[in-house]
Amino acid sequence: MSRGGRHAYAAISVLAAGALVLTGCSKGGSDSGNDSKKDDSNAKRQQASIEFGDAKDSTGPAADVPGAKSGGTIEVLQRDSYAHLDPGQIYVSDEMSVSQLLHRGLTGYKATSDDGSKHEVVGDLATDSGTTTDGGKTWKYTLKDGIKFEDGSAITSKDVRHSVERLFAPFINQGPTYLQQWIADTQGTDYRKLLKDGPYKGKHLPDSILETPDDKTVVFHFKTAHPDLPYALAMAGYAMVSEKGDTKTKYDRAPVATGPYKIKSFKSGKSMVLVKNADWDAKTDPIRHQYVDQFNITFNQQYETSTKTLLADSGADQAGISFNNQVDAGNLSKVLSDPKMKSRTVSGYMPYVGQMNINMSHPALKDKKIREAIAYALPVTPFVRAYGGSAAMEVAGGLLSPTVSGYDASFDPWGKKKKPAGDPVKAKKLLEEAGKVGMKLTFGYINTPEGQQYSTAMAAGLEKAGFDVQRQEIPAETFYDQVSKLDNKYDIFHTAWGADWPSASTVMPPLYDGRVIADGAQNYSQINDDRVNSEIDRINKITDPVKSAAEWEKLDQYIVKDLVNVVPTAYYKQIQIAGSKVGGLVYDDVIGSVDPRRLFVK
Repeated sequence: MSRGGRHAYAAISVLAAGALVLTGCSKGGSDSGNDSKKDDSNAKRQQASIEFGDAKDSTGPAADVPGAKSGGTIEVLQRDSYAHLDPGQIYVSDEMSVSQLLHRGLTGYKATSDDGSKHEVVGDLATDSGTTTDGGKTWKYTLKDGIKFEDGSAITSKDVRHSVERLFAPFINQGPTYLQQWIADTQGTDYRKLLKDGPYKGKHLPDSILETPDDKTVVFHFKTAHPDLPYALAMAGYAMVSEKGDTKTKYDRAPVATGPYKIKSFKSGKSMVLVKNADWDAKTDPIRHQYVDQFNITFNQQYETSTKTLLADSGADQAGISFNNQVDAGNLSKVLSDPKMKSRTVSGYMPYVGQMNINMSHPALKDKKIREAIAYALPVTPFVRAYGGSAAMEVAGGLLSPTVSGYDASFDPWGKKKKPAGDPVKAKKLLEEAGKVGMKLTFGYINTPEGQQYSTAMAAGLEKAGFDVQRQEIPAETFYDQVSKLDNKYDIFHTAWGADWPSASTVMPPLYDGRVIADGAQNYSQINDDRVNSEIDRINKITDPVKSAAEWEKLDQYIVKDLVNVVPTAYYKQIQIAGSKVGGLVYDDVIGSVDPRRLFVK
C-alpha cells in the first residue's frame, strides 16, 4: 500500500510520495520527542499476526467509544484530493482512510482496544471472517441480513460476484491484485486473460472458481491454498461495488456507499462533504460508528497550514482534524513540548518505507555503476529533516519496515545510517569509471512544500557527485498515477510503500516482481530480474512464517545491494493533532493514521 499516496495491512494498504520515517537518525533534523524504546515496542507489536474472528466477533454494533455522543460537524483538513473513490482503484493511504467511512467489504479490521493497538479480522458484510476446511483452497462466506447500499437496495452475492469480476476489466488498474492472481493461479498481469473485459460483455467466472449458489452465499475455489484471504478481502480495494449502480470509470468520482457515510458533494481538488448514510445499519457493523452528522473535507491544506489551523483551535476548527496530514517539521517541537497538546496528539510507527526509484526502463540507467553512484551520492538527511527529523522518520537501510517480520536493523549497504548526507566522493569515482560525469538525471518530485524542500537538497547532493539533475514537479493528487506509467519521463522519483498485512509477501511481489510491470502497477522501478521472480514464487510456497520472513529479508538484501534499482530512504512515523472538541482520537496501527470511524464532537 502506498503512503501520501498508499498503506499497509489489508484494511488500507500504502505508498508515500510525500514523506514518512527512521531509526535513530540524529543527523536528519530535530530529535524532539524521539523515544526509541517506544518506537521499538510499537514496531514489534505490529509484527504480530492478527487473528481471525468468528461469528460472535463479527456481530454488530461496534463497541461504544468512551464518552461518545452523536451530532455535530467535523472539519477535515487534507493535503491531497482523492484521485480514486472506486474501491477497485484504491491503493493509497489517504483514499484508504476515507474509504473506512464509505465502503465495506466481506471482511474488515475490528479494533479490540480503545488505543488502536489491538485488532482482529472479522466478518464485515459477511457473518464471519470466512471458513475453510482444506487449508485455504476453498473459502465460504455468508452475507449478513439487512446490509444495503446507500440507495436502499440489498447487497447480495450478485454484487460480490460483480465486485470481483470487474477487477479483471482493463480500466481497473490502480488497486491491489492479490485476489485476481490467486483466482487465476498466476503471477503478474496474466490474470487479466481469465476475464479480459470483466463482466461487462456478459462473461463470468465459472462456478469452479467463484460460486454464488444463492443470494447469501459466496464460495472461492483456489487451485493452491491461500490462508491469507481474510486479510486480503479486508482491503479497501476489495470492498463492495453495486452491480446496479456501477458506472464503470465514472464510479471513481461517485461510488455507491455501503458504510455509515455517503458523499453529498465532491469538488475534486477543492472539497468533499460526507453525510450520514440512512441505509447503513449499525446492527450489521462490528467495526464502525456514525456519531458525527457531517464531515467537511477541504483539500490543498499543506502540513504547515493544517498544523497551524489546528494549533490555533478557534471557531469551527475546534472540531477540526486531518485524516492523514502529519504535524509539519516547523511546528513539531512545539507540539511535542507543550503539555497542553498531549490529549490532542496521537502518534505511531507506520508500515511505510520510503525509496528512491531508479527507472530501469531508461537505457542509460541499466549501467550498474551509475545506479551505485546514485545510491552512494543520494543524501537522505534532507528527506528526514523535511518531515521533522527523527521524531517523524528513521533512516532506512533496507526495504522491510521495522513493523514487518524479517526486518534486519544492521543491513545498511550504502552507509546511510552512518552517512545520511551521502558519500559524493565515492559516487563520483564510480561515475568517472562509467565515463558519465555530467550525466543528466530527471528527478520527478511531489509538488508539496516538503517535496520541494527535500528534492532541492537531494538534487544538490547528487550534483556534488557529478550528475546534472533536472527537477520536475508532479501534482500531489496524481503523483502515483504519473509515476506508475510505463513511459514516464522520470529517471528517479521517490515513493513509499507499506505492507498490506504483517508479511513481506505484501511488499516484495507487488513492488519487484517483473511480471507485474504494467501501467498503474506498483513495480515503479520496472525491475525485471529472473532471480527475483523465481525467488518470489519459491518463498510464497513456504508455509512456516518464520522461515519465509528470513527468506524475504535475503531477497530484500539482494535487491538493494546487488540490483540497485531502488535506494531505501526512511521508515515512517506519524504525529497528528486535532482540535480540542474532537473526541475518540486514536492512532490506529492498521490504518496507519487517525481512526475516522470512532470520531465524535465533544
